[in-house]
Amino acid sequence: MTDALAPLEIGTAEMIEDLDAWWRAANYLSAGQIYLLDNPLLTEPLAPHHIKPRLIGHWGSVPGITLTYAHLNRVIVRRRQPMLFVCGPGHGAAGLNAAAWLEGTYGEHHPEAARDADGMRELFRQFSFPGGVPSHTSPHLPGSIHEGGELGYSLAHATGAALDNPDLVVACMIGDGEAETGALATSWHAPAFLNPVADGVVLPILHLNGYKIANPTLLARMPREDLTALLTGHGWEPLYVTGDDPRQVHERYIAVLNEVFERIDEIRDDARLGIGPRNPRLPMIVLATPKGWTGPAVVDGVAVEGTFRAHQVPLAGVRDNPEHLAMLERWLRSYRPEELFDEKGAPTRQIRDLPPRADLRMSANPLAHGRTRTDLRLPDAAEHAVPVPEPGATVGEATRVLGGYLRDAAVANPRDLLFFSPDEHASNRLDAVLEVTGRRWCDTVRPGDDRLAPDGRVFEVLSEHLCQGWLEGYLLTGRHGVFSTYEAFAHVVDSMVVQHAKWLHMAAEFPWREPLSSLNYLITSHVWRQDHNGASHQDPGFIDHVLSKRPEVCRVYLPPDANTLLHVFDHCLRSRDRVNVVVAGKQPALQYLTDEQARLHCAQGLGVWSWASSDQGGDTDVVLACAGDVPTQETLAAVAVLREMAPDLAVRVVNIVDLARLFPADRHPHGISDRRYVEIFTALRPIVFAFHGYPWLIHQLTYRRPGHERLHVRGFHDNGTTTTPFQMCAMNGIDRYHLALAALEQVARVGDRIGHLRDRLLELLDRAEAYACRYGEDPPEISDWRWQGVPPGR
Repeated sequence: MTDALAPLEIGTAEMIEDLDAWWRAANYLSAGQIYLLDNPLLTEPLAPHHIKPRLIGHWGSVPGITLTYAHLNRVIVRRRQPMLFVCGPGHGAAGLNAAAWLEGTYGEHHPEAARDADGMRELFRQFSFPGGVPSHTSPHLPGSIHEGGELGYSLAHATGAALDNPDLVVACMIGDGEAETGALATSWHAPAFLNPVADGVVLPILHLNGYKIANPTLLARMPREDLTALLTGHGWEPLYVTGDDPRQVHERYIAVLNEVFERIDEIRDDARLGIGPRNPRLPMIVLATPKGWTGPAVVDGVAVEGTFRAHQVPLAGVRDNPEHLAMLERWLRSYRPEELFDEKGAPTRQIRDLPPRADLRMSANPLAHGRTRTDLRLPDAAEHAVPVPEPGATVGEATRVLGGYLRDAAVANPRDLLFFSPDEHASNRLDAVLEVTGRRWCDTVRPGDDRLAPDGRVFEVLSEHLCQGWLEGYLLTGRHGVFSTYEAFAHVVDSMVVQHAKWLHMAAEFPWREPLSSLNYLITSHVWRQDHNGASHQDPGFIDHVLSKRPEVCRVYLPPDANTLLHVFDHCLRSRDRVNVVVAGKQPALQYLTDEQARLHCAQGLGVWSWASSDQGGDTDVVLACAGDVPTQETLAAVAVLREMAPDLAVRVVNIVDLARLFPADRHPHGISDRRYVEIFTALRPIVFAFHGYPWLIHQLTYRRPGHERLHVRGFHDNGTTTTPFQMCAMNGIDRYHLALAALEQVARVGDRIGHLRDRLLELLDRAEAYACRYGEDPPEISDWRWQGVPPGR
């Protein structure tokens, strides 16, 4: 393989001149985006009306970004090496916009910003401007898979992109401020999970420019020997590029990249020949250059270049301060734009000839735009369905059943489906997948380790950040995956899911970005069956968080049993451009619907369970609604209690799988009409709703619905401890006895009987609590309860 590659030559004077010219052009365009509305080529003296009224942008990290981009382009051209560029430093989009504009891809996807003077003016005007593009790398930017507005996820995204892409190099620029985040600090563990045969190469480029927005950065102040020890301990071999003299830095960057790619060749060759690596550490680069390099050195007598003051806008008062305006003009002219662009504003041949062509341009890599994605080959959910001879009469484990389905999906899709979990894959009853693949592990294996394999398709690391970041990188480059985690700790990635949902929503605005596979969460070990782990593990609020985001993107599903879980997950794996959250318990639970019933129920998203209802013969007295597996069980048990205590009561049972169905149709694509809502929940009757999560979420979804004042929601109220499953329900009022009492209290015709019935229900509650406190488990009439069906004639 390596024999056919053009050698990477040492730096010549001509090569350095070309690299420096491209770098100056990119820096000029970057500064222009921050400041200029007009006069893009400085064909006249700079005047206040040429300046944007609001200066929004970040200059400090740009020169390092553009420098790195130029040098990586040299490598791509010489080697014809497919490469992605993931840019971690916050708000560095000005540099990447400039690079894409110089490569021509920006204008290809935004024709109004073509490579001429008018297009340059538009490039400048769009940046951080109403109706334009943000100062971070949003989906508007060709070649980008990383948003960058929130720090910490670049290296995880780069690692996910490299998985199953053996010919790819993912260059990941990491800001030294970003390197202080927990997510990035954990991401250095990537070498333990990257397979040199099956995966691509991740090339971290840690940019030490010394400062954050107001403070020094930790890694920049660390002695070099300590920094080297830190990075080598994580499995990397750092090579340093440092300085503030452009020519010397260019020469050093050329030499270091030559060495890096020689090492990459060595690693790939050793792995594909099946011999041990000559050097077990992966190469990386530490780039140390001044913050705001090539910008104003001193402003108003205060040092700017090389300090935190260069982080954002080095010259803030340009419109009102003639001295600052003159300094800006000197700064822009220092790049000698007349040498870089012709009279029409197009880059000169020297600039145009440096980058690669066509899809080898980092800003045009097909992986970054979803153009390589294919649909999964999925098994038939019906083949994995559990038999349900009678509703509520048999017990099954929903996620264990799903595990068999996912096992077959893994077999059918050996190269583009991965599973991620923070050390909980088997705990979440998905261990059937491990029958056909191992857990990914490329580090030391010791006797007694369980199914570790360098080519495993299950990624387990005790970091929700890494699971999420790796999966996002994998999805953003056109593949598929599943993230399973304990419900309470899904909150660790609250911010990450927001960023991904925003990316999906914005990406839909650009037709050149193909749809992506959905981000699929399996949330299990949930609040109602964390009775053994206690309050620390009891929090169902992740679904509140997700449903508060863009309705075009976010979905939440609460399948009540195994067969509905199968059909919900089959749908999620086939969907695109969604964030799907599926909440399902892993403990043995009652099964209600046959495969066909489950398929139809999931297609509708919600509906009346006639087989559990007793209102077919006349007016409904009360509606008992439920969403979630445990609330469904307790609702059905409440129906049984009501059948015994008040047999004349006409009860309707409604089950909700797709929580978004409760939205009005004008607030969510899955919302149903008011007419359909009334058909299901009745026009005038009270509704007692047993909900999996916090009750106010249901009120938020339905506050505009007819008869909302009749809706009484019971859910989790943060009352939790180490106790029994039933007592968890009782502590929060969603147990069968509380639900039955709530239903009775809403029916006026129960009349004088309510006092006797209340006393009886409270007595049953007390007995169950006393039994649990004495024996440490729920009484048999609760733990062994089964649905007996509605008596004939009802």
